[in-house]
Order: sequence, then C-alpha cells, then structure tokens
Amino acid sequence: MGMKIRRNRLFGLLIVLLLATGCATAPKPAELIWPLPPEEPRIKYVKSISSSNDIERKSFWKTLSEIITGSQSAARIAKPYAVHMDREGRLFVTDSGWPTVLLFDTKKQEFTVIGLEGPGVLAKPMGVTTDAAGRIYVTDTLENRAVVYDHDGNFLFGIGEKGRFDQPVGVVVNEALNRVYIVDTKKHNVSVFDSKDGKFLFDFGGRGVEDGQLNFPTNIAIDKDGKLFVMDTFNFRVQIFDPDGKFVSKFGSVGTGLGQFAKPKGIAVDSEGHIYVVDAAFNNVQIFDRQGQLLLFFGGFGNRSGQFWLPAGMYIDQDDLIYVADQYNHRINVYQYLSENYKARQAAAVKK
Repeated sequence: MGMKIRRNRLFGLLIVLLLATGCATAPKPAELIWPLPPEEPRIKYVKSISSSNDIERKSFWKTLSEIITGSQSAARIAKPYAVHMDREGRLFVTDSGWPTVLLFDTKKQEFTVIGLEGPGVLAKPMGVTTDAAGRIYVTDTLENRAVVYDHDGNFLFGIGEKGRFDQPVGVVVNEALNRVYIVDTKKHNVSVFDSKDGKFLFDFGGRGVEDGQLNFPTNIAIDKDGKLFVMDTFNFRVQIFDPDGKFVSKFGSVGTGLGQFAKPKGIAVDSEGHIYVVDAAFNNVQIFDRQGQLLLFFGGFGNRSGQFWLPAGMYIDQDDLIYVADQYNHRINVYQYLSENYKARQAAAVKK
C-alpha cells in the first residue's frame, strides 16, 4: 500500500512538472491588438516580464526540485520606473524597490543586478540607457548623480559634481557626438556631458511655460537624427530640441480629451518617427506623428495582459518592440509595433 501511495505522489508531481514546463497543451490566449478589426492592426501585445523566472533557463531537475520542496528563488520586479533594451538583448529595469538596476539577459536567459555595492552603489535609480560600447548609464535621484558602468556592470565613473543635480531622472546618449543628456526634474533643465569622461558641457531649459522652458520635466528620448524629445510633465506637453538644445517644436496640453495629457511620464520614438507618450493617469500609451496629431492609443487600466496600473517609463528598441514599466502591476509589458520593417522580417522568415 505504501509503495502505491508513493508512486501515485510521484506521478502527480510529474504531471505538475509537465504543466509547469509547458509540455501539456493549454488553450492559446486571444491575441491582443490595437486598433480592433476591421482596422489594420498597428500594435500587438507580446508578453509581460515580472520575474527572473520569465527569462531564466532552468533544468528539468531544478524545476522538479523547486516543485517538490516548494522553494522558488525567482527575483521579482518590485517598483519599476525606467526600462531599456540594448543591442544584445539585455533588458535593464530601474527598480526603486530593490533598489538596483535589474538586468534580464533574454538571449542568455540569465538574471543579475547592478549597483548593489561599492562606489557604484545605487540608492534610488531612475533612468537607464546604454551605448554601443556596452557602457551602462544610470541616474540616481536620491544621491543626485549619474553612474556609469562597463558592459559587465563594473563601476567606471560618476557624473555630476556636488550641486550639479537636484533630481536627475531621464537619460539618453548621442553616440555620434559623445554626449549624455540628463533631465533634472527640480532644476527644470537638461544637462549635457561628455560620455567618455563625464565632463559637463552645457545645459538648456529653465523653469517656465515659454518655448524651450520646462516645468518639472521627467523623461527623454532621442531619435536617429539626434533630436531630443523631452517630457515636459507639468507643462503637459512634449518639447522637441536639436542636439544643441535649441527648441524645435512642441505639442500637447492638459485635459482628459484624446491627445491631451493628465500625468505624462515615459516617452519614446519608433523607427518611423512616431512619438509615444505614457500617461500614468490614463493608464495608456498615446502615439503621435511629428506634428503632434494623435494616431492611436493602447492599454487601459487593469492587471490583465496588455493593461496598466500607473505605468511610468518606456523604451522602443531597433526591432520596434515597445517596453513599458507597469509600476503597480510589478512588471514590464512588451508590445510590437507592426512597422514596415517588422512586416518585411516576417515575410522573409516565412520564405525561409
């Protein structure tokens, strides 16, 4: 009798393991697209990443051991703010709940953290980006500095002498000009540094409502031509500057109507030049053309696939994959812009 019971338990564990490892057939979830038919789809929901389990490779025996013992060592996203994907498939998430930068290597299927100790230790990381050499740039809004690491997360140098920053948040790199642009929310400006050594070059902005002035700006994006897109949060608008900080154009206003903003946060630009804005109050992402005309929005409040709860930063990679920090759902939502480049890649894959 005892032997039979043990066999039944083992059989049950194997069934659970098969379900956990995806060997059992499960209903395929409905595809989430925007806009709805009969309109041509432009945005597709891909997946969410909420813990190291979503990317880590695990052996059969490790998975079995975790199921039997009930112990799982997954590192879970706590409070994400900014997100960035580099050219190697490494996803960086600034998480003030840890507080470190969480690194999900989607190709190697490995997880690690950056800024845990030493001279590069982080207190409240906010913005994150990388350059072609693999250097990692992180703003720390509590220590009022930016930290630069090498490809492997080793500390290189800090940016911002005492008094330079008051609350650094968004950060981007112009590789052609070797410049780092950092948004300072409380100083209402953007400071520019040499990316090779962190030397201060100049700043632009200043508090106000006129063209080129800023009011508690937060995040920043850069396009392939070096134009800068600054989320002028408390002016409820996007401002566009050239690489030297000269005002180019603006769009947006406060309100609850289509194309207006209530609590704008993240900003990004896709391969075709469309501008994306995350609005934490609307729990959605709005897409605009260069003239500021609303083209589409996607998302909505909730905790189901594709929905948001107080989203924050965002990033769009070279393949037009869209990454959004879904703060209170403790995850990163991933979408695909169905660009012409994407369609061409899909067509080429079918031919192979």
